[in-house]
Amino acid sequence: MQAVANLMTGGSSGPKYLTGDKSSIDGFIDKFDVFLFDCDGVLWSGDHLFERVPATIQMLRDKGKQLVFVTNNSTKSRADYKKKFDSMGISANEEEVFGSSYSAAVYIARILKLEPPKNKVYVLGESGVEQELQAENVPYCGGTDPLLRREMLPEDFRHVADGSLLDDDVAIVLTGLDYHPSYLKYALGMAYLRRGAKFLATNIDSTLPSAGSLFPGAGSTSAPLIKATGQEPLALGKPSQAMMDAIEGKFQFDRKKACMIGDRLNTDIQFGIEGGLGGTLCVLTGVSKKEEFLEKGAQVVPSAYVDELGDLLG
Repeated sequence: MQAVANLMTGGSSGPKYLTGDKSSIDGFIDKFDVFLFDCDGVLWSGDHLFERVPATIQMLRDKGKQLVFVTNNSTKSRADYKKKFDSMGISANEEEVFGSSYSAAVYIARILKLEPPKNKVYVLGESGVEQELQAENVPYCGGTDPLLRREMLPEDFRHVADGSLLDDDVAIVLTGLDYHPSYLKYALGMAYLRRGAKFLATNIDSTLPSAGSLFPGAGSTSAPLIKATGQEPLALGKPSQAMMDAIEGKFQFDRKKACMIGDRLNTDIQFGIEGGLGGTLCVLTGVSKKEEFLEKGAQVVPSAYVDELGDLLG
């Protein structure tokens, strides 16, 4: 039991506060060859905090560090993130991005390897999911189809019930954050699951931080199906270790020489700890506050923490 406790707290000595301590910052950075970044919580931390982010990323590159940009945001593809990096002056390439939509697409294409024609994915989500499925040559339906963004009509109930509105080739239901939910979409998803389709989720985040507040996360998309069917999806985003295994498989690194940097304890930091990474760094510009991991009995505790990412510049 003690070993488990130490795993979830990242060690017994407690987290080290690095902001303003240049020697400790340098020592911390020198311990790792690879840094995994949460994109949305750390890199897009607000205009007043963003100024030093590009310089921080470049500093790590100048030190020869390998960088991986990890995100649970399923609404954007790797290409979308590359465009955002470019627009904000951050040095990154598309191959360094590993999102939950990509993780799900890789899992479906390379792990499940379903035989056609019974290999289609019914998507509850946005274009980011569709783009990554296309990149892996996985057929799909649903998603951004405008015909599903409407009220459910009386005849729809009959056609879902008798199967005439369903695609017989669907073998997987994949949920991500959906900005255009509808009762019809959920009815179709439930029908496919009742037919025996596998239930996957890009991630099950409860909330989405934006504009200085919190909004429903991707977990809100899968929640109606969980309640309706009694099934739980296999989540393929942080903190799922299926995602960590896929990242390690692609980038080939020593986990003990890698550090996860993020702003959320129950996704980013837990992801790094459960993945056996050598370190975890919490950045206090997002969801989690230091009081949560400094309190007695805290379940998830990072190795170290800083006020903002730019503090790594010293």
